Amino acid sequence: MPSMGSKGSAYDNAVAESFFSNLKNELIHHTDFQSRESARTAIFSYIELFYNRQRIHQTLGYVSPVVFEKASRKVPN
Repeated sequence: MPSMGSKGSAYDNAVAESFFSNLKNELIHHTDFQSRESARTAIFSYIELFYNRQRIHQTLGYVSPVVFEKASRKVPN
């Protein structure tokens, strides 16, 4: 996998590596996929329905990305 950040940065792949580690540990290693399409569907569901909407993230103050984004939006006066 190509680097996600600048060359030589110690943290250039930290976010991507953390995500893929979570994906493997929380889904891939626990599932026997019958086809590529079933794997694709499960991974899509994991990312869109669980990881972004329900799973709490330490770096976001222990809330999901959706909750964090809603809280970060400015309410018009």
